[in-house]
Amino acid sequence: MGKENNPIYAHNTIEFVTVALEYCTMVENANTINQFDFINRAIKILPLLYLKATLLPNLDTNENIEPEQAVTEIIYESIRKDIADLLGNNDSFLETFHKDMQYSDTPIISFISENMADVYQDIGNFIAIFRQGNEDLMYEAIVLCKNNFQEYWGQQLLNALKALHAIHYNNEEYVDTNEELEE
Repeated sequence: MGKENNPIYAHNTIEFVTVALEYCTMVENANTINQFDFINRAIKILPLLYLKATLLPNLDTNENIEPEQAVTEIIYESIRKDIADLLGNNDSFLETFHKDMQYSDTPIISFISENMADVYQDIGNFIAIFRQGNEDLMYEAIVLCKNNFQEYWGQQLLNALKALHAIHYNNEEYVDTNEELEE
């Protein structure tokens, strides 16, 4: 298959790879920036990542190829902890889309850091596979990433975005603190 017909090199795939790499870089460097800058950047990149994931091609899997997972539990936990430390008290929010919510009398608490680390796990694995340059694995990475987006991390992304939006635009302490930074 020539590159012009190969979904690995399709415009939408390349744009997804670009945004996915930007997301990975942002969360991997969460411990190097302040909370305001992190949230301000996240509320811009998360919707773009969501959009670009919806535009990935629908491909059939090759059951014989299983891409290796690069994001270990240790890496996942490090990312989660760095974001949790950065967000502090702003990390937790009440979850409304949890599958057990309809049976619960009490609110279910979720964490932005966990949601963003969940997204990172799939996106980080995707980027690691693309860096290898093996076209068969890259193809399977697209299949896996799109399926996981539809089944899991797309909702995690939206949950984090919803909570980050509330912090950025509705949390007076956050706004007041960061207006001082801008002066």
